[in-house]
Amino acid sequence: MALTRKKKLIEFKRLRELAGLTILETSGLLKVEPGSVYRYERGESRPSRLAMDTLRQAAERRLVAEHVPTGFRFVDLFAGIGGLRLGFQGIGGRCVFTSEWDKKCNETYALNFPDNHPIEGDIREFSSNPEKVPEHDVLLAGFPCQPFSIAGVSKKNALGRPHGFLCDTQGTLFFDTAQIIAHHKPAVFVLENVKNLERHDQGRTFATIMNVLQNELGYHVQTRVIGSQSWVPQKRERIFIVGFRNPTKFVLKDLKVPDPSRGPKLGDILLPPDEVDAKYTLTPNLWKYLQDYKAKHNAAGNGFGFGLFGPDDVTRTLSARYYKDGSEILVKQKGKRPRRLTPKECARLMGFETKDREFKIRVSDTQAYKQFGNAVVVPVVEFIARALKPYIEEALQANAPQKELTVRKITRPQRQSEAA
Repeated sequence: MALTRKKKLIEFKRLRELAGLTILETSGLLKVEPGSVYRYERGESRPSRLAMDTLRQAAERRLVAEHVPTGFRFVDLFAGIGGLRLGFQGIGGRCVFTSEWDKKCNETYALNFPDNHPIEGDIREFSSNPEKVPEHDVLLAGFPCQPFSIAGVSKKNALGRPHGFLCDTQGTLFFDTAQIIAHHKPAVFVLENVKNLERHDQGRTFATIMNVLQNELGYHVQTRVIGSQSWVPQKRERIFIVGFRNPTKFVLKDLKVPDPSRGPKLGDILLPPDEVDAKYTLTPNLWKYLQDYKAKHNAAGNGFGFGLFGPDDVTRTLSARYYKDGSEILVKQKGKRPRRLTPKECARLMGFETKDREFKIRVSDTQAYKQFGNAVVVPVVEFIARALKPYIEEALQANAPQKELTVRKITRPQRQSEAA
């Protein structure tokens, strides 16, 4: 395939995503069969110039309609479905680069964020050539938490696999983030991870991270674990790591979190019963299995089992495994077996969708559950972003003439295979 044709095919998909259109919507717009659109994207046939122009106009209309911000520049690494982005876009930031390897996450992300840049994949392609990442003022990264989480560590221990910084796949991705910080020296970075990061490997993992950020990169770093109960009816704690290139008066631990006891309850985010499809109600067999499983573990003296919640409750943490049986958060139904949350309710439970903001979901339920279970709670990010806004503006003014910082090259930890 000629290079120009390959570029045109890539451009076709990018414009479709930028316009926020599905395959079916695109076929309607271009007045062609859906199969033709699939062939365009697979490279089996070539879209006409008129089709490309029509798509480009649709994308431009969406950019204007969505009022894409033009403030400070930020990059969104390990972007997921855009939870960190929502918070910083909301204070006037402009996203100039997005990286997320999961293709289904990319579909949801592209549907909800009109961009003039494509969503890039594996971050390792850019950490080895960080000059490919555009210049930016703020770096956001929810670097993969699975190697550091309690569940992830337990699973890897059981399988005899390495975890944390010895994991060849996800565990070293923090260092790819650090390589980009080292090259671009953004005025501010905000990183997010699971609460257990502080305790992983008896604190050595976290100490390594802090050593890289503070001593190798020279940033002024603050951390804080913040729960989500003040904003959404869910118990979910995450650690936020904020770094400034120059000294700052911002104090993360001084931020006054709203009283969690006055936060919303599950009933505030549930759909009316008549809007919930019957498929979300547990089958008799699954409900019996979950009840038996819980009874078995209760008899053994541990607390494993399902969680059942009513409209006045606050739920457990929504996890990426929710698609399997929904057992951690089951909704009570009067006179019926309990049900799972719908994807729309998950969007509300995570703060992506509010009374003032719609969040579009067009992937399967399984993919939606995975995406929201892996996401950050948006109102928590918005809370931090609003507090940071004046200090970001101050940092940009102060740091403008000081771009050149001497930073040592980051050293990756020795892997097990190398240490043997």
